[in-house]
Amino acid sequence: MDVKLKQCFIAVDDFDKALAFYVDVLGLEVRNDVSFEDMRWVTVGSPLQPDVEIVLEPPAANPDFSPADREAMARLLAKGVLRGVNFTTTDCDALYRRVQDAGGDVLQEPTDQPYGVRDCAFRDPAGNMLRFMEAGGR
Repeated sequence: MDVKLKQCFIAVDDFDKALAFYVDVLGLEVRNDVSFEDMRWVTVGSPLQPDVEIVLEPPAANPDFSPADREAMARLLAKGVLRGVNFTTTDCDALYRRVQDAGGDVLQEPTDQPYGVRDCAFRDPAGNMLRFMEAGGR
């Protein structure tokens, strides 16, 4: 069987802030930025993984959500409790400095973990947790 990841989704409350972070700070590239009626479809991805995309979407993009569901999702995003994404990097410390210098919301400084990685964590402008892992640690 041939199964591979194509897209994952991250809730954002401001496309411009999200794009500034994911593109300008992390170095991802914009794959799609399309408006349709009252929706916007934005995808970003690493130049090193041309077949994998992160879809940036409003927290309640599902058209079947009730107004109460939309309000609940917006509150959860504001609290920073929605799931984020884990990335790999070849230099956790350099990535940490880059994100920190750009004003990133630090959750964890670079740390050698007992399970064999060195990692750090931030919140993106919408409050999603992003973890960056370097194999092998230091």
